[in-house]
Amino acid sequence: MSELPDVPRMLVALAADDELIARSLLTVEGVTDAGVGFHTQQAVEKSLKAVLALKDVKFPFTHDLNGLLQMCEKSGIDVPHDLAGAGALSLFAVRLRYDASPAAHLDRDEALKWAASAVEWARSAIDRADAR
Repeated sequence: MSELPDVPRMLVALAADDELIARSLLTVEGVTDAGVGFHTQQAVEKSLKAVLALKDVKFPFTHDLNGLLQMCEKSGIDVPHDLAGAGALSLFAVRLRYDASPAAHLDRDEALKWAASAVEWARSAIDRADAR
């Protein structure tokens, strides 16, 4: 009999991978804002979903960061203030990657801060839950 996956840990590990990929892409010539934006958006999304899963809150299949942030708020989950504005990364989710319109401008430093903050917050939430 196999064990059920630890969804919060799995999601935060995937989020950390996306953050690392985004950070690594900065040194690659020719990588567009869309590429960095996609991976920073994914890091924030997966981090939010990790904490929602940790709190046993069912979340929809969505890339809408503002919706996930609101879901956290409605569920009584304290989201760090430095993630305010991270919803802007939703533009870089899968929908944009398959759209022919020009990519939006990305403040790469801000996007990476949001990604790093989200991953650290989710890891800390998991660590605190383990300590109980």
